[in-house]
Amino acid sequence: MTSCSRRQFMQAAGAVLLQSALAATTRAAESNSGIEEATNRDVAYGGTTLPRGIRSRFVDNSNGLRMHVLEAGFGEKNRPCILLLHGFPELAYSWRNQMLPLAEAGFYVVAPDQRGYGLTTGWDGSYDGDVASFQYFNLVRDSLGLISALGQRSVAAVVGHDFGSPVAAWCSLIRPDVFRSVVLMSAPFAGPPALPFDSANEPPLSGPPGSPNIHDELARLPQPRKHYIWYYGTREADSNMRYAAQGLHNFLRAYYHYKSADWKQNNPFPLKSWTAAELAKLPTYYIMDLNKGMAETVAPEMPSQAEIEACKWLTETELKVYRDEYNRNGFQGGLQWYRCAVDPKYEPELQTYSGRAIDVPSCFIAGAKDWGIYQVPGNFEKMQTTACKRMLSVHLVENAGHWVQQEQAEATNRALLDFLQQVTERFSA
Repeated sequence: MTSCSRRQFMQAAGAVLLQSALAATTRAAESNSGIEEATNRDVAYGGTTLPRGIRSRFVDNSNGLRMHVLEAGFGEKNRPCILLLHGFPELAYSWRNQMLPLAEAGFYVVAPDQRGYGLTTGWDGSYDGDVASFQYFNLVRDSLGLISALGQRSVAAVVGHDFGSPVAAWCSLIRPDVFRSVVLMSAPFAGPPALPFDSANEPPLSGPPGSPNIHDELARLPQPRKHYIWYYGTREADSNMRYAAQGLHNFLRAYYHYKSADWKQNNPFPLKSWTAAELAKLPTYYIMDLNKGMAETVAPEMPSQAEIEACKWLTETELKVYRDEYNRNGFQGGLQWYRCAVDPKYEPELQTYSGRAIDVPSCFIAGAKDWGIYQVPGNFEKMQTTACKRMLSVHLVENAGHWVQQEQAEATNRALLDFLQQVTERFSA
């Protein structure tokens, strides 16, 4: 077969698989009726909303965890693997609308509850516990150990949403031989932190984003503010959300609503600089009022009963899955990630890769109404120009906010499958 005809064959086969996979999105949504007859007894949570064809398994990942994973496309051996990494406050369950469409396109699909989340065990969830185990390199080891335990020497793509996005980025940067392509969702990756250069001869530059003075500047604004990431590092953040005055269920409902396209005031735009005046343009779920916790921040944005009933991307039955898991575990496991991300003592390890870029094929997907794209000024641009050398596509999905793969499942699946088809063609050419 000539190179041209092989490419034409791959394109034709890919188009057929794409249509079949997108049809699976509709079938999965239709099967999520929540009626008892549709119960999927192969999963450890969400049995009335996870369609048949998805199952749970518990896997020791050789890095201290017994990981709960959701799987699809497991019936045939030698399928290329897709690894789906969720963010905060999410679960493997957040990928429920992607798993069957990807499986129908010919992939073995794996979505774990990551360290600190859901039914995965072996992590220290106390505020004064083993925080260092939540740093990026160890989260990469979690993923590497998981796919190895599953008998996979590589994955066709690692896909990360929200805080899963930088983990996916580090996976592909550190081990491109294993993580052969990467999809970043909602959170742009700007590359490894830079090493100080020529510092023996030149005075040091002003502090990087997140240096202490930004917090002082935010607190001195006419409407005093604070940054949510550093708030998430405080001792009281977990109990504030877990034991919210409005109840955990209503807290989660308001939180998801406030960051979605359903909250009509989400109309993001690039910020000019990392200054208090610019950051204050972000909604209060990112730049909070100084005297409020997150529970108090989202409470005024609780959707009406009519809005809740109209929310098809996160029904009350689906929301209960999140509520039940966070009621069991609390939020501290996920909050440990934030503490590691801003603690300067973990930066030197990341600086080992200073100057390195992601060389494998990459893609970015986010909701057009997602402020997360711009919350760190310049990162969206750095991702496309310096951090990712082979970025094939950028998709800003209409009518979606931060929870893009849930809010607009079909559009997200189309973007994922288009990217995977491009990657397959490149590997096959």
